[in-house]
Amino acid sequence: MKILLFGVSNVGKSTVGRLLAERLGFGFADLDEEIKKDLEMSLEEFVHTANLRWRDQKRGCIIKKVLKMEEDMVLAVTPISYIDNFKTHIIDDDILLIELYDTPENIFSRLVFSDENDNIYTDDDYKNMHKEYYMKDIQADLDWYGMVYVKLGIRNRLLVDNDPPEKVVDRIITEYSL
Repeated sequence: MKILLFGVSNVGKSTVGRLLAERLGFGFADLDEEIKKDLEMSLEEFVHTANLRWRDQKRGCIIKKVLKMEEDMVLAVTPISYIDNFKTHIIDDDILLIELYDTPENIFSRLVFSDENDNIYTDDDYKNMHKEYYMKDIQADLDWYGMVYVKLGIRNRLLVDNDPPEKVVDRIITEYSL
């Protein structure tokens, strides 16, 4: 079985995905980490290498590669706009697609930044000084990627509701009888 977790940045896909994989005894992959490994570059370099369509084609190729793996796997999927090159590969009885979502306020509370070497850091002063901008950006992402996920055919949506990741994992296991 493959479980693909979709959602906007900072909704908790990677953290929940790791914990879910651990609880189920599955492998875990994070699309951002797979990009860095396959292309041998930082995410910062990747984002500035080419346009969004090219980046999403690379992401789609990696999604297809993960889906071909024999082991049971949880994959945290980076937000992706161009779905045409992998959409048909995720239609399978053995693939569970779940969109994690939350309120803009809750996502904002988890907002972190990364430097040019992909080191994650927090800067609450900066974040709070630009809160209005980030709140609009988060809402725009929720709206845009929500439409993309509908086009992908994702019917399973789980509200994170600012719950601890362990509780979200419990809810996923219960709701989807894993």
